Amino acid sequence: MKPLLPILKEKKRYVVFEIVTEKYDKEKTQKLVESACLKFMGENGYSKAGIMVLKDSWKKNKGVIKVNTKYLDEVKMSLGLIKSNSIVNVIGVSGTLNKAKQKFM
Repeated sequence: MKPLLPILKEKKRYVVFEIVTEKYDKEKTQKLVESACLKFMGENGYSKAGIMVLKDSWKKNKGVIKVNTKYLDEVKMSLGLIKSNSIVNVIGVSGTLNKAKQKFM
């Protein structure tokens, strides 16, 4: 079986976000982000966006989300709409994971 051509692959971006809260828990934050995106975009939009909160790229209170380029604005909006006793700020967006870590973390 032949591999996919680069033109047929989905393009992706990496969104670096920061959570400001008194008690920080990585797993709760991940569930909070995923549920906020699911609530705002719905199941169909969530699956098309291909949202993945990367588990091995956490540093202190900063994390990375991998998302499809077409749904970047919707993901940013859903992060801004999180209503709990924590604030989520989008720090920046990058095309590669290494550059996202170097610039924003």
